[in-house]
Amino acid sequence: MDMRDTIVYAIGDVHGCHDELRALEQKIQLDAQQFRGRKIIIMLGDYIDRGPNSRRVIEHLMAPPPKGFLRVCLVGNHEVALLGYLDGYLSREAWLGYGGRETLFSYGVDPDRLASLYGSSEQTDARIREAIPASHVDFLRTLPVMVCSEQFVFVHAGIRPGIALEAQDEGDLTTIREEFFQAAHRLDRWVVHGHTIVDVPTLDGRRLDIDTGAFQTGRLTALRIVGKYGRLLSSQD
Repeated sequence: MDMRDTIVYAIGDVHGCHDELRALEQKIQLDAQQFRGRKIIIMLGDYIDRGPNSRRVIEHLMAPPPKGFLRVCLVGNHEVALLGYLDGYLSREAWLGYGGRETLFSYGVDPDRLASLYGSSEQTDARIREAIPASHVDFLRTLPVMVCSEQFVFVHAGIRPGIALEAQDEGDLTTIREEFFQAAHRLDRWVVHGHTIVDVPTLDGRRLDIDTGAFQTGRLTALRIVGKYGRLLSSQD
């Protein structure tokens, strides 16, 4: 991605917090009025699970972005897990324990009630899979895993040190923690990511984690980048 004459707003993990996302977008629209040039919102993944309104968040992200903005939505490990369950690679129990229960509630489905109604695991899974609109699943399947420029990398969890960006493993990009954190001072680009909850986003070497645990704190965070300069915005300020 070419970031010349571009203002980027990266948004951390939403996890079903639709109201916080709307509030933060309004702040971003106000903030962006002072700038000319192209304006892009980059969503860092994990739109579903844990919070109350996963369905509304997905519908919101499928709709056009705020006027005057482009929007890029990256994939997070929670989207990967949902697709894994839908495709039969992840058990229902594993997915529900991961936060999927709240996602199903947002689609009007109570998995425990379905299980007691049908008894059969296959029938229960079939009913659950029918409850999530195909358009939502198709949207999640199209999400890219990373956006890069000459100076910046935007990704859900981080990157594996010592491996070229084009050779990174998708599993690492959505789940990595310790190996990435330990290499923060050796990175050759700024990496903006989420995945690991922090109280206050603080620069660590060349990485900045902006996941402020919106589903627990009610605080969804964005990072605005203009040239070499960054500023944090919050849904709560």
